[in-house]
Amino acid sequence: MDSDDDEVTYKRGTGIHYGAINPEDIEQKDSVKAGIASGNINALPVKAATEASAEPNQSQKELLAQFERRKQIRQIVVSTDDSEVKAQLREIGEPICLFGEGPAERRERLRQLLATHGEDIIKRKKGDIPEKKEQENITWYHEGPVELKAARLLIAEYSLPRAKERLDAARVESNVSEKIRNARTQELYKKVRSTNIECSQIGDSRPISSCCFSPNAKYIATSSWSGLCKLWSVPSCENVRVLRGHEGQAGYIAFHPRSTIDLSESVCNLASCASDGSVKLWSLDSEDVLVDIEGHAPYRVSKVQFHPSGRFLGTCCYDRSWRLWDLEVHKEVLHQEGHSREVYCIAFHTDGSLAATGGLDAYGRVWDLRTGRCVMFMEGHHKSVLSIDLNSDGWHAATGSEDNSVKIWDLRQRRCIYTVPAHTNLVSTVHFERDNGRYLLTASYDGTCKIWTHPTWTPLKTLEGHEGKVMCANISPGEEYIVSASYDRTFKLWTPQS
Repeated sequence: MDSDDDEVTYKRGTGIHYGAINPEDIEQKDSVKAGIASGNINALPVKAATEASAEPNQSQKELLAQFERRKQIRQIVVSTDDSEVKAQLREIGEPICLFGEGPAERRERLRQLLATHGEDIIKRKKGDIPEKKEQENITWYHEGPVELKAARLLIAEYSLPRAKERLDAARVESNVSEKIRNARTQELYKKVRSTNIECSQIGDSRPISSCCFSPNAKYIATSSWSGLCKLWSVPSCENVRVLRGHEGQAGYIAFHPRSTIDLSESVCNLASCASDGSVKLWSLDSEDVLVDIEGHAPYRVSKVQFHPSGRFLGTCCYDRSWRLWDLEVHKEVLHQEGHSREVYCIAFHTDGSLAATGGLDAYGRVWDLRTGRCVMFMEGHHKSVLSIDLNSDGWHAATGSEDNSVKIWDLRQRRCIYTVPAHTNLVSTVHFERDNGRYLLTASYDGTCKIWTHPTWTPLKTLEGHEGKVMCANISPGEEYIVSASYDRTFKLWTPQS
């Protein structure tokens, strides 16, 4: 190689070179050609070599991006409170817990997600992108049939006089001296604390899914995963009748509000639902199905509940809707959506003006049946809402959840006013005492039922005795009995000991 060639610096015997050789500017000697062919000499045009050295290659870009991500992750501050970490994961649409994941791993996962989705979260805060929670909370209203208007008028005519009666009774009660009210309450709590098992009965060959008292407290109705519904006498717990008709697992059974009081035994006295989407109406004088209500299949129906007027039936369906049926014409008058997941439970206001629903989306909703509007949104549970009930005082509601807690809601303030860490497993039932609403009954998969004072929400009594999960519990009219149904195939009758 020529010594005066200043484009190339070449060291003999080492095979090391610096810079680039422009084949157009130098004479192509045999030694240079051999070096280019062997790859020891980079023979590129000077302009191309300069551009290639100035632009980073793909691997360098990926490395720089990785360093930038690590820098962002180090700068993100994540709360050490595990409940706040779970709440943030829920906000960005991620599962709050992965299998085998502890609090430390959950914090690190949140930190990495915030580094990855940080720009989207900032845009949401500015309002550029709608939050997923807002999208879930959209309520859909559909045009109803002609019968819906008549149904709304009937509900309004039924509820307004009863609301007036309830308010008048509350005013009279407020004039009673506090000393007398406290004495009556303490006497009631003393009675409740003495509650013990009166009777235990094997109800079926499969787990018993629900139980309820008749309005006159003379019968207990149970439903079972075998598909059978049964009537039992109180307090002997002897079988009175077996109702056969469901092909799937019977999930819930409810009495008509006037059954066993002034309603004929030959008309609709009971309603039940099953996992195959069937809803059946029953009389008290026959074991055969009175009426089949069709329209839910193939989706599961999880709960049925009679409106206080007895004219309408509410059903909760796994197609993310709940429905209202006119029992006189056996026709659906309302098909209401609004939950982003399956609707699991429903309860009606004592006046008949409102309906409250809970879903597997962890939210509850309160609906005005006279207008069809959603008047309250219950947000706060971390997992599915499995039970809901409205107090007879007219303005308290309770929700039981898969997150093991019970929340108390004020319908006037439209917010949660108290959270009860009720059980060590999911809460399957919340049920207010019907006459005055002075205590709350809860049932859980931890195998116990508990009674809580109202409005202080302190524990009064724990009912223990079931060997399996308690699926349902109910308080009789007159506060004489409590019944609980369990996965262990038994139901138990509890009563205060005189």
